[in-house]
Amino acid sequence: MNKVLVDSSVWIAFFKGAEEGRQLFSLLDTNQICINDLILAELIPSLNHKKELALVRLLQSIERTRLHIDWESIIEMQTINFKNGLNRVGVPDLIIAQNALQNDIPLFSFDRHFEIMKKSIGIKLFNINTI
Repeated sequence: MNKVLVDSSVWIAFFKGAEEGRQLFSLLDTNQICINDLILAELIPSLNHKKELALVRLLQSIERTRLHIDWESIIEMQTINFKNGLNRVGVPDLIIAQNALQNDIPLFSFDRHFEIMKKSIGIKLFNINTI
């Protein structure tokens, strides 16, 4: 299996020890995860503040997907979201979705709006049952 882009919602659940976060172990064990700078920017400030330096080092050691923001595409995705009644998707999540699409990799997220976006923009989502 190829890499999986792991969203901050999964990392947060994992760090908290939540049941759903444990799904990440199988991907970590097989080195199938990747991350991007936006997701790191969402996670690292809080971890630095809590002095969780080992977790910061772990995150920084993960393979990163290169971000290339295509603003026209972001606008188009958000327009499609509005047409589908999905009005609360932030620009950071649109950038994460675009990054997964650009790199043709599935996104692992617990944010439900990605499931709706899967149908409208064609983003691939990771399902633990497909391992």
